[in-house]
Amino acid sequence: MFHVKLVLIRRNGRYPPPKGGEYLQDSSETSSQNRAQLSLCRDFGEAGGKVSRETYIPIEKSRRSVYNIPVMGKVIALFNQKGGVGKTTTCVNLCCAFTEAGRRTLVVDCDPQGQSTSGLGIARQNAAPNTYHVLIEGVPAEKAVVSTPYGDVIPCNRDLFGSGIQLAEAEGRETILREALKPLRDKYDFIHIDCPALLELLTLNALCAADSVLIPVQCEYLALEGLSELMGTLRMIRRTLNPDLEVEGVVLTMYDGRTNLSMQVANAVKKHMKQAVCKTAIPRSVRVSEAPSHGMPVLRTDRSSRGAIAYRLLAEEIMAKNPKPK
Repeated sequence: MFHVKLVLIRRNGRYPPPKGGEYLQDSSETSSQNRAQLSLCRDFGEAGGKVSRETYIPIEKSRRSVYNIPVMGKVIALFNQKGGVGKTTTCVNLCCAFTEAGRRTLVVDCDPQGQSTSGLGIARQNAAPNTYHVLIEGVPAEKAVVSTPYGDVIPCNRDLFGSGIQLAEAEGRETILREALKPLRDKYDFIHIDCPALLELLTLNALCAADSVLIPVQCEYLALEGLSELMGTLRMIRRTLNPDLEVEGVVLTMYDGRTNLSMQVANAVKKHMKQAVCKTAIPRSVRVSEAPSHGMPVLRTDRSSRGAIAYRLLAEEIMAKNPKPK
């Protein structure tokens, strides 16, 4: 019986690759430190054909445990260059929804305003160690993790203001967060990074560390105009810093189906972004706006509200695209 020796390929530090499923490649082509050093032997008959340097063989996710494949959490950055689009609200509520669904979820608050921190019930002024200490002082990320009933969080506060100046002098300044999060990736199913609205070093760190970007877009024309600039920014990041960065989805926020404006903006976004637009739109809701004042997501303040239901559906949509390994 003919056998071939194969090695597992790892893309961007996680399994599976962006289009789903693990892939095996002929060992003669192994050379990158991105590849897991795991050798396998498979029967030629199971491969279903000749195995060459260009042949990739999909392996079912259910067989992951057979090959002892480490499960790496997906890092999703929530980013939009325009402020006030519901980025932090989406981050906090998705974290809560994923946690309720049994997914291990971590929020990394990289916005100096610290609204994700307070939105998950943590007092910002007492949050130490926090994102600042991880990025600037080299504190291990696991020591900064704080557990809440809604998910885990690496908090931040005003210490992070001005950190861009200190990061500018650091070696490998764009990849500090990526390296800091590596020890945590196998401990969580999802890691959400709440980015500041400005394209600065904090944001670049988040986008370099991320596997994909979730883009909240407010249903107003000013937000629509900034979408093309945002996509240009992401193309630049792919060319220079993170070639594997993908668009996880575009989320329409503050949607009001009673107005022509919301429907027109929604149609324009769908025409421009096509399949990238999430099926679930987040409605404009007073309950969603009130929730941060209680220090908890709207899924806990009013579970039956339209906003809570929408965020739960959005979480299910994202989880369906990223199924939990068996």
